[in-house]
Amino acid sequence: MIRLIFFLAVLLVTTCTEQPPAMTTSQTSGREATPANKTAITNVTVIDAVEGMRSNQTVIFTNDEIIAVQNAGTLANVAEQIDGTGKYLIPGLWDFHVHLTFDKRLTAAMPELFLSWGITSVRDTGGLMHEILPVVQSMRAEDAIAPRVFFAGPLLDGEFVVYNGIGLPEIGVSVPTPEAARQQVIAMHKQGVDFIKIYEMVKPEVFDALIEIADKLQLPVDSHVPLAMRARVAGAQVNSIEHLRNIDMDCAANARELHTARLALLENKAGLAGAALRSALHTEQRLPAIADYDEFQCDSVITALKDTVMVPTLRLNSLMLIPPWERADWEEALSSLPENVKQDWSAQTERRRILPPGDPMFASWSLFLTQRMHAAGVPFGAGTDVPIDLSIPGYSLHSELDMLVRAGLTPMEALKAATVVPAQYFGLENTMGSIAPGQVADMVLLEANPLDDINNTKRILQVISKGRLIP
Repeated sequence: MIRLIFFLAVLLVTTCTEQPPAMTTSQTSGREATPANKTAITNVTVIDAVEGMRSNQTVIFTNDEIIAVQNAGTLANVAEQIDGTGKYLIPGLWDFHVHLTFDKRLTAAMPELFLSWGITSVRDTGGLMHEILPVVQSMRAEDAIAPRVFFAGPLLDGEFVVYNGIGLPEIGVSVPTPEAARQQVIAMHKQGVDFIKIYEMVKPEVFDALIEIADKLQLPVDSHVPLAMRARVAGAQVNSIEHLRNIDMDCAANARELHTARLALLENKAGLAGAALRSALHTEQRLPAIADYDEFQCDSVITALKDTVMVPTLRLNSLMLIPPWERADWEEALSSLPENVKQDWSAQTERRRILPPGDPMFASWSLFLTQRMHAAGVPFGAGTDVPIDLSIPGYSLHSELDMLVRAGLTPMEALKAATVVPAQYFGLENTMGSIAPGQVADMVLLEANPLDDINNTKRILQVISKGRLIP
């Protein structure tokens, strides 16, 4: 009896633990097993600046790659479907000018803020290496919920550094000689920078050395036009220019005389700090140059810059024309910030509401020059200078798109400035910037058509970053 009980127990255990045989194709009614990692957005209108607008599409992606864009209809098995009926799908957006470490109160919050507004890639245009590297490494970690990040390291400035930590955050370094410039860029390249940024106080010979070493190391060059140089000379040698900075001085009828006067002032016989010296030069020449605008001179400048990406940051340059606090969703956007920043910026907003309006000359000029450059075929990138001057990470990129359209770009051209042009800047247009097989899976699902109104880019239903659905 004992043997019989033992035998029955063994038989029961064996029967319960034995694996069933695999089902044949006929046993699954001819259906292929559902791939566990494929997602489809069905029956959606796809919009990008490469292929235009395509209705009734199904977009399938797996991991971090779009694998199919096809007419809606019969759908191969996928693990998850998102109904795109009546909705619009655009590529993930770039903010092409941010400073992740400029305000330490915001650094940790920035990645999720960007993603919540559909910004899936950012270009950091200035931060000290020991501060920006840990942030970049954190954002690039395999499990990080963060945009793709590209960074320049510190602003490469002259003997007198503007952002030297005295009165302004420290995000610049001095490269006073050509050899110092070359060694600085070589060191930064070894640490992994994606491009370099030349700032306003560098000398012409230092500028030349920076261009030479960047070209040798195959690093794109971003820049403010150095005050010691003319825009038509410096701008033609770099890949992008920020804020339209110092182009105004080369569009004046007396551009040559202004340049000569700047060279004398840059000798800095009064011993001013970098920020004070730059401010004095801007005060001395910017508005007088705009008032003395000469179309022939400016046409020569624009022709020289025809292949240089302009990042006008109109949200910043022309802020006084449409202050952020006058936008209907400003208070809601403020509420997403860390509490200490929200309180600070709310107080700043209330103070600035009651200030008398200032001179709109530079703000209007920035819109005017953007329109003229755009008409001439100069390429544009969309950037905000986050977090400077009440620039909410993510939200402010949509304000920049709105300002670009106000300056004469079509909504599709504004989208191009925030998708295709940034990808082209880094030579990544084959994998980023549009919605097509082989492109990365960065996308934003909208409830309204951004080509009808560019502000519809804020009507976000779903963000996909690196193939993941972002909560």
